[in-house]
Amino acid sequence: RSTDYGTTYEKLNDKVGLKTVLSYLYVSPTNKRKIMLLSDPEIESSILISSDEGATYQKYRLNFYIQSLLFHPNQEEWILAYSLDQKLYSSMDFGRKWQLMQERVTPNRFYWSVTGLDKERDLVHMEARTANGHTHYLTCRIQECSETKRSGPFSRSIDISSLVVQDEYIFIQVTAGGRANYYVSYRREPFAQIKLPKYSLPKDMHIISTDENQVFAAVQEWNQNDTYNLYISDIRGVYFTLALENVKSSRGLEGNIIIDLYEVAGIKGIFLANRKIDDQIKTFITYNKGRDWHLLQAPDTDLRGNPVICQLPFCSLHLHLQLSENPYTSGSISSKETAPGLLVATGNIGSELSYTDVGVFISSDGGNSWRQIFEEEYNVWFLDWGGAIVAMKHTSVPIQHMWVSFDEGKSWSKYSFTSTPLFVDGSLVDPGIETQILTVFGHFSLRSEWQLVKVDYKSIFSRRCNKDDYQAWHLHNQGEPCVMGERKIYKKRKPGVQCSLTRDFSWTVVSEPCVCGHGDFECDYGYERHGNNQCVPAFWFSPSSLSKDCSIGQSYLNSTGYRRIVSNNCTDGLREKYMAKVEKCPGKAPRGLHILTTDGKLVTEQGHNATFIILMEEGDLQRTNIQLDFGDGIAVSYANFSPVEDGIRHVYKSAGIFQVTAYAENSLGSDTAVLFLHVVCPVEHVYLSVPFVAIRNKDVNITAVVWPIQAGTLTYFWWFGNSTKPLITLESSISYVFAMEGMNTVTVQVSAGNTLIQDTKEIAVHEYFQSQLLSFSPNLDYHNPDIPEWRKDIGKVIKRALAQVTGIPDEQILVAVFPGLPTSAELFILPHKNTTERRKNSEADLEQVVEVVFSALNQNLVQFELKPGVEVIVYVTQLTLAPLVDSSTGHSSSAMLMLLSVVFVGLAVFLIYKFKRKIPWINIYAQVQHDKEQEMIGSVSQSENAPKITLSEFTDPEELMDKELDTRVMGSISTIANSESTKEIPNCTSV
Repeated sequence: RSTDYGTTYEKLNDKVGLKTVLSYLYVSPTNKRKIMLLSDPEIESSILISSDEGATYQKYRLNFYIQSLLFHPNQEEWILAYSLDQKLYSSMDFGRKWQLMQERVTPNRFYWSVTGLDKERDLVHMEARTANGHTHYLTCRIQECSETKRSGPFSRSIDISSLVVQDEYIFIQVTAGGRANYYVSYRREPFAQIKLPKYSLPKDMHIISTDENQVFAAVQEWNQNDTYNLYISDIRGVYFTLALENVKSSRGLEGNIIIDLYEVAGIKGIFLANRKIDDQIKTFITYNKGRDWHLLQAPDTDLRGNPVICQLPFCSLHLHLQLSENPYTSGSISSKETAPGLLVATGNIGSELSYTDVGVFISSDGGNSWRQIFEEEYNVWFLDWGGAIVAMKHTSVPIQHMWVSFDEGKSWSKYSFTSTPLFVDGSLVDPGIETQILTVFGHFSLRSEWQLVKVDYKSIFSRRCNKDDYQAWHLHNQGEPCVMGERKIYKKRKPGVQCSLTRDFSWTVVSEPCVCGHGDFECDYGYERHGNNQCVPAFWFSPSSLSKDCSIGQSYLNSTGYRRIVSNNCTDGLREKYMAKVEKCPGKAPRGLHILTTDGKLVTEQGHNATFIILMEEGDLQRTNIQLDFGDGIAVSYANFSPVEDGIRHVYKSAGIFQVTAYAENSLGSDTAVLFLHVVCPVEHVYLSVPFVAIRNKDVNITAVVWPIQAGTLTYFWWFGNSTKPLITLESSISYVFAMEGMNTVTVQVSAGNTLIQDTKEIAVHEYFQSQLLSFSPNLDYHNPDIPEWRKDIGKVIKRALAQVTGIPDEQILVAVFPGLPTSAELFILPHKNTTERRKNSEADLEQVVEVVFSALNQNLVQFELKPGVEVIVYVTQLTLAPLVDSSTGHSSSAMLMLLSVVFVGLAVFLIYKFKRKIPWINIYAQVQHDKEQEMIGSVSQSENAPKITLSEFTDPEELMDKELDTRVMGSISTIANSESTKEIPNCTSV
């Protein structure tokens, strides 16, 4: 720490803590004595506070990690802190105590109140996301920011990172229907939609300036990539007119957009811009805030006094206009509020802007004329309130000299600031009272430590300036003395006088208004300039449309095609001719009625608020009746547009597609608008119902079961095998023919609104196979959690037990365990991989394999140990024996066997129902299920692909067996028992 402008330093390690690692330093903008240091968040979360310019510190630990701070512009104790987890905290005692204000706040989108505009000094504007993911503009006071205390000045959701609070204006962006719409609030009035030319169709918008009650904005339109168009607004920031097309843009080091536009300090209305014309970048200047632009006149002579042959418009001066992102360099262009008319910039002379052959140029008359002062790049700083200029070469090699000029760059004195050449890494001009000290830091070699060099210029200023040391300077625009409607005369220090200025020195001597001429007016919204002084309506614009928002009996300003440039101070002359006339509002029938949702989407969730916005291009807003029919049997009516400006909310209680109709009517006519809204219930699960085994080249029916059942309109995307393009249907079932033997993958994705879920299953495809239902000893049910993973593992255990007992290869056995209780499974006996050519022999071989399996099962030889002491026996379920199934047309006996099986099953069901009390394990199972029914029906587990089934969900045992049969018999294929499809699927309900 230094208290003598860097002459001596005191080490502070022991005062902040020897093991403390610091990451950032903040100085209060309203009280320079107050300093806050942040610790490194990777080590600890704490702050160190000093109230004596950093002499002593107090350490406070935090329960959150600070990413950035924002100090109040007037109250030195008030601070906002933004945390790494996107929470906003507030402090009213300079960081000693913190209070959480809001969660899910967008980075860099929080602002303090603006004095004179916001009623409360402690009001905070912020952009935050709600729990449903939508972004909103919120305001609240720092000590009263609970949910009930917060307010939303804009009722609808907004685009993320779009909130800008700047001076009198608040800007937000809302994308609807794929188009970006921008809104502005002037002096905290209700938001109005920004009006750009009809076909600008903006992709991006940046607020450049809001000075002097006018907005300067850069808009990237639909056909632009590396350029932006400049627009300038009326006082309220609503109506924008084009100022300059195709201004160059680039990206900064952090990915931010940089527009090549520079506002000259000290004189209002002067801007420089780099414009792209036929793939060339050229520099233009304006003196009337964008109304007229012209190229920069190149210097008459070069640095050596030789004439420069450069004629407009083929040759001119071009400047680099980007400000430095490094605070320790001067940037490529500089001007100072305290040095009006003085500009220093890096650039080149020629037909376009160059990045190689550059020099440094200076203007002493506000950009009208220029002189070259250096042939290479230099960093330039203003000293003594602009009375002196310091220049240091911008180079990667070590230097030891700098140059100083007291006559606006006409002559330079060389000074040595170090005895040994220094690699300069940066410089800072002291922001103190007289700005006469420059601190340079760097290193002598790549391995040396940092060096700080203090350069004090006070000694070269011999005395204070007096009135005889100044001369008058007339501001002009290419010889025209009236700039922005005023004639101004400034006083400057005479060249060569080395006296120092005082802080309260006034540069302006005379300022008087001029008579209004054509140059003081610009074309109004909807008008385009033809020639120099003619404004005509654009092809898309109807001048009468400016009265569309007013009511009969009221008045509106009818533009003459011109408007006076904001902050222009001219009087009389053409002012009366071009001033907008006050006229009474004409009566108009409704026209151009539109209905849209606040988020621009045509889908909403059942049970949630859907907010509709009704817009009308023309008509008497105060005397037009509005009716909105939501399409579900409910409609609302309003006498005028006032109650619907913030949107009309409605909650749909069922899913479906609804026709929403808006109707507007007044005494002169009517108009109608229609919107089709999809109301969906978010889908939670999808279960893909497929057979485990299928016959090659035969239709297979595949079904996707979705929960909840009333989810509205769904779209199904089906992938089969290695296909890269899906089949798309609106139906939940599809029939498909598999041509390849082996394991085939089936994937279904279900889309509902913004939700997309999927399930995948595998099907074994063969020429023929045999299947058999399996049952198990009752003790397996006790250990059955009825989840897919368990069923898959048990299937593997059964397969392994069968292979071990029978000696049949694993690839010929497939076991599928069914959901639900009692535990059951289906056994598939598959042909050997290499036997398809000798079909008859293979079928005979398969019959032999089946006999071996059945023999083992009937002798209770197939069993497995579930856990120590729990032996499970696998049985053959004789009720639904499936025949040999294949794809040939000659096996008509299969159908007869299936018919006999069905008859046999029917008889068996009757016997079970009649004598079920004599079958102990069935009776016990039914009793247990009855006791557990309430628990199992309560909900569907998030980890489940299928719901749990209870016997009591069916009316009687006959219905249970009938439905099982219906799910098993599909054509001539024996498939899995999809018992879950018989369960009543829960509806989506509103709470």
